[in-house]
Amino acid sequence: MNPTEERLAFRKGLKTGTTSGMCEGYVQTNMVVLQKEYASDFLAFCKKNPKSCPLVEKLDTGQVAPNVAPEADIRTDLPRYRIYREGVFAEEVFDLRDVWQDDFVTFLIGCSFTFEKALVEAGIPLLHQLQQKVVPMFKTNIELESSGIFAGNMVVSMRPIPNQMMDKALRVSEQFGHAHGGPVQVGNPEQIGIQDVMNPDYGEAVKFDENISTPIFWACGVTPQNVALKAKPSIMITHAPGHMLITDEVDEYYR
Repeated sequence: MNPTEERLAFRKGLKTGTTSGMCEGYVQTNMVVLQKEYASDFLAFCKKNPKSCPLVEKLDTGQVAPNVAPEADIRTDLPRYRIYREGVFAEEVFDLRDVWQDDFVTFLIGCSFTFEKALVEAGIPLLHQLQQKVVPMFKTNIELESSGIFAGNMVVSMRPIPNQMMDKALRVSEQFGHAHGGPVQVGNPEQIGIQDVMNPDYGEAVKFDENISTPIFWACGVTPQNVALKAKPSIMITHAPGHMLITDEVDEYYR
């Protein structure tokens, strides 16, 4: 898959599904768009919480073409977006041109989809891909460092990993510090406040056999959406969970 071609397909509305497994080897990012008045606090929030919010690029006021994908338009080239108003989810859309404001500042944040190809190449099956599901994501009790109006708890993504492959999964993902790195919890969801792994807060439930696989949890770029519910900025735009910006950057792991 070619990143430019896939982004054009999103722009034209030809594809609207999850980007997991697409353009493997290329960096994918989460996206957060805020008005300028909130940007400095959010930048500080990212720097204080790099595990959840590893910042790939910050786009200045009004800028729509990121350095990591110069031909892209972040208003159109993600498959789905979510709009929050006063901290409340308002709508999910496929195009932001009708709501775009000149004072918007965009943050592109590392995504665990970036290391999924490395896991697959290591022989580790990813059940959400095999079951054609959006990776399941959960709110946790892991408190983050606050910055201005931005405060809250970490969101994690979950991938069930065969027991005999857990050590390998940890070693592979730890190499991707710019994309959340190694997991924050292995095999004990209750410890981080998750009561039911079959009832995710975002994404879709993935079927797995608990006798042969262990749920592993990685920090997730949906965290800012969770934080927005408390921060209540007048408007905040994010990617829809599982629907990322595919950049032109080849991950260092594959260079």
